[in-house]
Amino acid sequence: MRCPQCDNLGSRVLDSRPLRHSRAIRRRRQCEHCGSRYTTYEQIVVHIPVVTKHDSRREPFDRSKLIRGIELACSKLPIPRPRLETICDEIESALADLGSEEVTSRQIGESVMDHLRRLHPVAYVRFASVYRRFNDAGQFLEEVDRLTPS
Repeated sequence: MRCPQCDNLGSRVLDSRPLRHSRAIRRRRQCEHCGSRYTTYEQIVVHIPVVTKHDSRREPFDRSKLIRGIELACSKLPIPRPRLETICDEIESALADLGSEEVTSRQIGESVMDHLRRLHPVAYVRFASVYRRFNDAGQFLEEVDRLTPS
């Protein structure tokens, strides 16, 4: 790491802490040349499979799409942002653990619905309505009925 003050490459680590379930590391460093202190963040790179869409297109996994969909489903609900990040982390880890080169968008969508079903029923129904392309109110009611214990 280059020092932001003097551009020197030599530094020593003063403190290291894992972030986001140990998938990133925060390091506090001190430049060996000028003595200035600065913080670096290092993220573990994980191989995520290519996503195969329903129309057979393939595209790279995009975490921002995943978080955006979850955020929309959870908007105006009392769910803290760190919890949404944790859900994304768990889904990403599960995809990486598959060890395959490709994953279907359906697998990702089903995983999101499983997480949201446990998190909040309204978030789940919102996501399911878009993901499953509900066409009328009856489909909403059927999904709510499945969530409601008899």
